[in-house]
Amino acid sequence: MELTRRELVAAFLGASVASACTRHQAARAPVPGAIVDRAVDTGHKLRGGPLPRAQSFEPVDVLIVGAGAAGLSAAWRLSAAGVKDVRVVELEAEAGGTSRSGRNGVSAFPWGAHYLPSPLEDRGPVMRLLREMDAVTGVDAEGHPSFAEELLIQEPDERVFYKGHWYEGLYLRAGASAEDLAELERFDARMNGFAAARDAKGRKAFAVPGALSSDDAEWTALDALSMAQWMEAEGFRSPRLKWFVDYACRDDYGATSEHVSAWAGVWYFAARQNGKGERSDGFLSWPEGNGRLVKQLASSLGPRQLETQVLVHTVEPGEDGCRVHALDARTGAPRAFQARQVVLACPRFVAAHVVAPWREARPAWMDAFVYSPWVVANLTVSAPPASRGFPLAWDNVFYESRSLGYVVATHQSLRQDARGPTVLTWYLPMAGADVKAERNQALSATYADWEALVMADLLPAHPGVGALAQRLEVQRWGHAMVRPQPGFLWGDARRAAQQSLGRHLHFAHTDLGGMALFEEANWFGVQAAERALAGMGRTSASWL
Repeated sequence: MELTRRELVAAFLGASVASACTRHQAARAPVPGAIVDRAVDTGHKLRGGPLPRAQSFEPVDVLIVGAGAAGLSAAWRLSAAGVKDVRVVELEAEAGGTSRSGRNGVSAFPWGAHYLPSPLEDRGPVMRLLREMDAVTGVDAEGHPSFAEELLIQEPDERVFYKGHWYEGLYLRAGASAEDLAELERFDARMNGFAAARDAKGRKAFAVPGALSSDDAEWTALDALSMAQWMEAEGFRSPRLKWFVDYACRDDYGATSEHVSAWAGVWYFAARQNGKGERSDGFLSWPEGNGRLVKQLASSLGPRQLETQVLVHTVEPGEDGCRVHALDARTGAPRAFQARQVVLACPRFVAAHVVAPWREARPAWMDAFVYSPWVVANLTVSAPPASRGFPLAWDNVFYESRSLGYVVATHQSLRQDARGPTVLTWYLPMAGADVKAERNQALSATYADWEALVMADLLPAHPGVGALAQRLEVQRWGHAMVRPQPGFLWGDARRAAQQSLGRHLHFAHTDLGGMALFEEANWFGVQAAERALAGMGRTSASWL
């Protein structure tokens, strides 16, 4: 059994973690908890045969299918334009998608995305949302916004664990050679150059959201390479720098630098800085992470405009709108809607099963969309775990693990200084090349497996955390985020997927942007709402 468990840890987290696991797991009482996700069972009904259909239809002006960040952004935009008859239906029991959050007696905590990089410029729908939240405190003479101090990540913000000690920051400077540091300086200079680059139309080479970036071949040619290939071609071979870049790819894209487009890799480092080495004002975060953003979006809806546990299984576009068939996921009772406009805010692999014409003739571009599975676990502890070296930070990263480490839910309130209870949110991107195998592995592991894996990852850095652990809850995301693989971001498939189907069916999701980020979800949600407004003959100043 000991060998089997060690093999399991090695498969998920790496050999170095498995080695440490043997020393730290002995005589440890298991942490009580559970796997909390359930929607995968209901969602897989889409793969079966015909589902029952209702005979009567509920009329609605705009039906939005999916209450993640993109769907709620569409609803938010439509509500602001004065559209009253908007309905949002969602499969899960709660809205939010991968920005969903949870709460217990200790704190709120994220189940997915946990921060938003503060925007560099005072424009676009994200800035509108932040102003609604009173997050913006001012704008300087150059148009750069500033944000509420209590929302910006407080120091210490980041640290990395390596061979028994914690070190400040994410780049491991301890023990770095002169050659390592010279490569880092050269890499930073290259990223600054990319950030400062503009095309003949004045567009940034790398902008947020990605749709605002230059489409000049000088920059888009990077999409043909992987980030690892680009690093090698540029002579960036320092193991520390390569780890740093690989971490960035796993963090934002759920894949290693070998499977991430060089354009996306450069975008990560260049899009959110001014070209002078100065990045945006910082990260904005809340105990519940981006759950706070989706709560704000959802606040634009009335109590009967958002329905959860509704499985939409068929969307039939027609001349006068769309017929939409669904099931009540709680009772199995069929429902149907007749909508003038539909925004389908779900990933492409779901849309392939839902859009009726695509069942008959699956679009060729569909297979270009590849999704990384993730696992997120929230561990409630009676006190922050003790550390050797640099003190507890908001983001705590393990250098020798395939996980991303954990964030501290109560960091912004500084409650860890009082040694009170907190929640540690642990992240594991399943970043292997074979996403189907990774997904099957993630979904087949039991709670006991995940409990052993999470604790094996934490114990080398925090030997006493087992005595502090009170409860562990695990969320598996089988298709958490689209992968910006080489050739995908500037290829034909992604562009084709963004097009509306006829005059009444529009699409919104982060996968349309190729990068699973809040800014992309918000952009495509608002864009789909703009198309729905046009389809209804409504005029309103564009937010894009």
